[in-house]
Amino acid sequence: MTPAMRIPRPLSSASVTSAVGPLTELVASRGLDTVLLATVDPQGRLKGKEHDARTFLRRLESGPITPEMCGYVLGTDLGMTPLPNGEFSWESGFGDIAVLPDLDHARVIPWEPDTALVLAHPLEDGQPHPLSPATILDEQLTRLQDLGFEARVGIETEFLLYEGTVSEAAAADWRGLRPVTWDNRDYALDRPGPAADFSRSLRQALAGAALPVEALKFESAPGQVEMTFPYGPAPAACEQHVLFKHAARAVAEQHRLAATFMAAPSDGVGSGMHLHLSLWKDDQPVTASEQDAGALSQAGGQAVAGLLEALHEMGPLWAPYVNSHKRLGGPFAPSKLVWGRDNRSCAVRVVGHGPSLHLEVRLPGADANPYLALAAALASIRHGITGKLEPDTPVTGDAQWADDARVLSRHPWATVERFEASRTARELLGERVVDHLVSLAWLEVEHHADRVTDAELARGFAQA
Repeated sequence: MTPAMRIPRPLSSASVTSAVGPLTELVASRGLDTVLLATVDPQGRLKGKEHDARTFLRRLESGPITPEMCGYVLGTDLGMTPLPNGEFSWESGFGDIAVLPDLDHARVIPWEPDTALVLAHPLEDGQPHPLSPATILDEQLTRLQDLGFEARVGIETEFLLYEGTVSEAAAADWRGLRPVTWDNRDYALDRPGPAADFSRSLRQALAGAALPVEALKFESAPGQVEMTFPYGPAPAACEQHVLFKHAARAVAEQHRLAATFMAAPSDGVGSGMHLHLSLWKDDQPVTASEQDAGALSQAGGQAVAGLLEALHEMGPLWAPYVNSHKRLGGPFAPSKLVWGRDNRSCAVRVVGHGPSLHLEVRLPGADANPYLALAAALASIRHGITGKLEPDTPVTGDAQWADDARVLSRHPWATVERFEASRTARELLGERVVDHLVSLAWLEVEHHADRVTDAELARGFAQA
């Protein structure tokens, strides 16, 4: 069975010598001058420091070290506003946390010139930090393994591509943005030159970082792109997704374009992050029934039932922002907590046959942190299996019209309140994790409480 999480070995004198070797060789053979030491924050972004490559190597070779970062990298909102109180605030003095570099898996990232990336795992008392997104996912993978199951994952994500750089968009106060395509180009292979050049450059950059792409296509909304990655272990899928977003922004900038992963970047447009999941046992897929290749196994059915019951109570993990909720109920985004066979209007879509049968969780938006969204999905699956839950009848046709189905809330404060009060979420994720993520979720909601939007002015200026 695949290990739940790739945690680097502790840095002892012996392990430093063996671990630094591959990085030294990489730096020398590729002529690299920069090492980015990074961890993943609650929003799913890379945060860290830029190091001179040879200075970084000399520090490692001189003896065991454990680099540190300000602990607030695990406790800020989207705009890097820290929590008002708690362990990552002035109340705690904004102290540092140790991070453990994964030296064995350093990689060149071609979208940054002459640069290697080394991911680092936040620590608490020498152990993986329980509030790190990767640790939160690892906990769910371990508990699923305790039930005898492994999860394999493929992630596909949509994003929007606009003409001009992000700095130019900011200077224009985010107004007048022009998508790189201007009509429905879903599955189209006749793409405008800038769009085609970007897609090729992005695929090449990812391939150069050993991040293979399964497919890239343009979508129905103007300027919308969808990227699909191969199936594999859950931690690798999440790491790949985080690096892909970093690459997409950098490659777009190089082409004088701007990429956004907002869930709803404009009226009537939604970008999702779809989680393709299957259960495995003893290195064999077990999502499908052994008797009927097109039907769910008992565990597969329980997984579907768990997803529909528990994900509703863990909204901030897959819809973390106010804007996240504006995608729900839109085109190809679910509005009801139902499932169906090859039905893209459902929250959970069952697709494939036999060994390839798997679940597609369509709730998360493109803005979600993949580690947290996947942790919520796996916790929900475990909830269904341990509770021996049974799924309702699958929905056919447009799920929007499904009678008696639970409706997804489009109000972020209701989502946070439900999560904060949920005993199920606290049992599945742990009190400390829930309290921390609740604090971050309220920080996001409160950010918008006193902001007056263009939509409010347009609706109320002359009429209120």
